[in-house]
Amino acid sequence: MPELSRRASELGTENAFVVLGEVAELQAQGREIISFCIGQPDFPTPEHIAQAGIRAIQEGHHGYTPSPGIQPLREAVAKYFSRTRRIDVGTDEVVCGCGGKPFIGYTILSVTDYGEGHEVIYPNPGFPIYQSQIVANGAVPVPLHLREGKGFVFDLDDLRSKLTDKTRLLILCSPQNPTGSVISRSDLEELAGILADYPDVWVYSDEVYSGLVYDGPFESIAAVDGMRERTIIADTASKTYAMTGWRIGYAANKALAPSFTRWVTNTDSCPPHPNQWAVVEALNGPQDASDKMRDVFQERRGRIVDGLNAIDGITCQMPGGAFYVWPNVTEACKMIGVADSEELRKRLLHEAGVAVLADIHFGTRVEGDGEHVRFSYASSFEDIDNGLAKIDDFIRKNTK
Repeated sequence: MPELSRRASELGTENAFVVLGEVAELQAQGREIISFCIGQPDFPTPEHIAQAGIRAIQEGHHGYTPSPGIQPLREAVAKYFSRTRRIDVGTDEVVCGCGGKPFIGYTILSVTDYGEGHEVIYPNPGFPIYQSQIVANGAVPVPLHLREGKGFVFDLDDLRSKLTDKTRLLILCSPQNPTGSVISRSDLEELAGILADYPDVWVYSDEVYSGLVYDGPFESIAAVDGMRERTIIADTASKTYAMTGWRIGYAANKALAPSFTRWVTNTDSCPPHPNQWAVVEALNGPQDASDKMRDVFQERRGRIVDGLNAIDGITCQMPGGAFYVWPNVTEACKMIGVADSEELRKRLLHEAGVAVLADIHFGTRVEGDGEHVRFSYASSFEDIDNGLAKIDDFIRKNTK
């Protein structure tokens, strides 16, 4: 049998879906599992948005569209970006795609050359697709560590040490997956000052959780002086509007929009036609439903942080956004005699019936920072309370 390429054999994955498969298998065996592993809102898509998608199908909007998306959607995205980022974004800068992930790959493909040693700096822990796409597309991954002592925001001096004449792209994510940390305006301004000495470096600003900031307004690096032209603003309808399965994302950068359009043509042809009309309604229509979702997530944030901090062996910082917490479980691992967070994760799943993700699912462990797991609190209050009670009981019973 012919062999696979090394690129295909070594391609990384998103372990949230791997663990989700383990959960589904256990549930099929009759086990009751409380899952905190998948990062998607547990709300239905708002009715007015769903109805817009239905109307689009009924009205015959089910053929190909221009690769960058229908004009009404690109206009809606431009207005949305302009309003929420407090900058002027033109329709010609916007390209729409099948979710947010493609733009990670399109950006790396557009600003680095295979085999040239071009470097991409990315957050660690971070969304695992960053590293897998960097490697698959022939660039060099350079992790930028997020430490607990800094509130899981990267150290600017550390960033300075990572920048070289080979650096072509810096990936930012704020609010961040998996830690929920938010980069402050002052840090973004200092970052812009550092990058002023590196004119060949682009910035991919992953802003898919921009609608889920709980303490103050959302801040985009694209709004900082000197950063507008070199920043790719990336967002999706998935998190803000509970539309993960609709698969519509969008990015804006004037210089790279033609390149992104060609990549869309070469891969997906265009985003799903009726789904684009649904997102037009999401962006242009009433925002009450998404505002309510954010308020509920904020309540859940307080509930899960307080609950985790009440469990012996676990400490948890209050995240500024998204719907994730990143508690430190170093002491819990010692108390019950497990080697690390991954062994703890497995035991919690199989013995306590609670599914979480381990830190190794989001990159290499940050040296000296201990063991962590990720909870998605896109779950009901009942599941949060019951899941934490099961974890507390498990640790108490298994403490050596």
